[in-house]
This record gives sequence, structure tokens and C-alpha cells, in this order.
Amino acid sequence: MAPRLAPLGGLAARCLWLLGVALLMDASARPANHSSARERAGHREEEEILPPDHLTGVKLEMDGHLNKDFHQEVFLGKDTGGFEEDAEPRRSRRKLMVIFSKVDLNTDRRISAKEMQRWIMEKTAEHFQQAVAESKMHFSAVDPDGDGRVSWDEYRVKFLASKGHDEREIADKIKNKWDLNIDEETAVHLAPLVCLQHPFPWGVWGWDTEPEVLENLKDRWYQADSPPPDLLLTEKEFLSFLHPEHSRGMLQFMAKEIIRDLDQDGDKRLSLPEFISLPAGTVENQQGQDIDDGWVRDRRREFEELIDADHDGIVTMAELEDYMDPMNEFSALNEAKQMIAVADENQNHYLEPEEVLKYSEFFTGSKLVDYARSVHEEF
Repeated sequence: MAPRLAPLGGLAARCLWLLGVALLMDASARPANHSSARERAGHREEEEILPPDHLTGVKLEMDGHLNKDFHQEVFLGKDTGGFEEDAEPRRSRRKLMVIFSKVDLNTDRRISAKEMQRWIMEKTAEHFQQAVAESKMHFSAVDPDGDGRVSWDEYRVKFLASKGHDEREIADKIKNKWDLNIDEETAVHLAPLVCLQHPFPWGVWGWDTEPEVLENLKDRWYQADSPPPDLLLTEKEFLSFLHPEHSRGMLQFMAKEIIRDLDQDGDKRLSLPEFISLPAGTVENQQGQDIDDGWVRDRRREFEELIDADHDGIVTMAELEDYMDPMNEFSALNEAKQMIAVADENQNHYLEPEEVLKYSEFFTGSKLVDYARSVHEEF
């Protein structure tokens, strides 16, 4: 049966309505400018087989937002405990100095760009191993017959079952090629996934058609199907599906998707105005204006200092791929230099204990007081 199409204006209005309902259902909606790890907790079980919008240790989210927690992710790795807001300050400072000592490979009490680069690569590898373990567990959940290969239909059944649909009923409908008739409640839950993935969401589905989010997932599914394509994903291919940041072929797909959503003139490249113009919400007050100003400032700096490698004012597909590749050593070195520059008060191009403690919020997410005194206590 052909999809039932709604008028263009009605689709936009419906998407806004769906987002409004979803936000009412979830009062902890994230700010428009960034994604935050603290705001992503609480619904992993439901979304466990859905590729995450947030990719740990990658600078850009799948929806094109900057990863607010990137520097903490590549500095702390999996060792994030002990820096919570209610943690005992002295214990947090001691732990931060232990990490400092591990980064300071030559024990000269200062961190160089090369030492920070090595540390970033090591922590990124930790995140990858965690992604592999999680993907293995999720693969078992979508491979009910245990044959080591998963079809798109098998995945689609499990995905819709995770959204509250009767698994047997959905499986029968897919097997017999019947319409799925996604109901309004499911559409409300899926709407933010579509509308946030595509900043200009003109593709909202009708109530009786397969959601666009599934079409987007299907595109990624086929991209993860390594040559020769057999329309079945192995465990390794499923890892690429869930975590495209660790697959060179999928990195290209990610970059292509982001450029598609931000490219306004159709040249398949990004200019600075295009990169900083991703809608951040309507500005209704001074607080909203501050958010928008922060959005532009952060994205301008990222574009000019890190993404645009040849500084010609244009970001190509290749430059965006390199920027998003978590295991790119050149990008890791640039990030190391940037992280050092944030806290390098004496401008000697090294990080010293006092500087790391003073700028602990940048590295750990927690602000630790009495840094000048504590450095003598911990060393």
C-alpha cells in the first residue's frame, strides 16, 4: 500500500505538535546547544537496540550538535566515578592528581601535547572496547535463533517490540507484508528521534505508515552490510550499525548525513554560516539569546580551529570524516593542544598540576576549590 502523504505545512505543524507532547512527557529535555551525558541517562533499556544519538568520544552527535562532554570523556575514559557534585572534595582532588600522574608519562610534573595525545587515544580505545561489549549483548537480543546473522526484519520486530508493540503481532504483519499501522502513542515517542535527527523535519509520517525513523535506520542498516552485501548483519557489521564512529565506511555515511542536513546551497560542503545556523530554538528572552550566542561561539571556534583543516573557510566531506574519526592521531593531537590551551595560564604549552586542578570542571565536570593548596597536599 502506498504511503499516505499529508500536506507539507501540516507535516511541519504535526512535527512541532509531537515534539511539544514529547517535551511535556519529559520535563528534562536537553538545551538546544549541546547534548549532555547527565541528560541522556534514564532510558537506555528502552533504546538499547537503537543506535545512540550520542557517540562517546566523538565531537559531533548524530544530530549535528556538539558533544558537550567530549573533553571529559577523553580525559577520564570510563573512570568517571568520584567527580560527582556530592563527592568529597579532597578525594576528588586526589583522584584527579592520580590521573595527572598517569598522563605525565615522563614524570616531569607537566603534561605535554604528545602525552595528552597518547592519553586521548588510550581513553578512546577504552570507549571502543565498551561499545564492543554492549554491541555484543544487544546483538544477542536481536538474534533470536542464534545463527550469528540478523536480518532487517528481525531487527525491526525487536525495535518495535521495545516500543511497546506485541512482538508476535508485529512479526506476523511483517512476514505477511501487511501495514504496521503504527499508532499515535508510538509516533509521539518516535517523533523526537526524527525531528532531532533532521533539523528540517519535512518527512513526518502519517499515522498508518511506517515511521521515517525506521527508514533512516534501514538506510544505516544497508550501509553497515559489508560487501558482498547479503542483507544480513554479522556481529561485526552490527557493531558498525550501532557505533559507526569505529568503521571507516560508516564514518563516511555519518559525515554525509550531517552535511546533507546542514548544507543549504547543495554543494555537498559546509561553509561557516551553514555550520553555525543549525536551528537552536526560538529566542524569546535573554536566556534564550545567551544560549543562541553560545551556540554560535562554540560552533564557530570548532569550525575554524579544528574541522576546517586547511583553513580555507570550507569543510569538505574528507575533513569532516577526519574530524569525527575518534582514532585519528592528527585530530587527537589537535585536541590535546586545545585542551592544554584552555588551562595553560603561564603559556608554556604544558599542563601543570595547579592548572589542571584550577580548571577541573573542564576536565572532569566538577569544580574543585582550594586548588593551589591541594596540589601540595597531593604531591
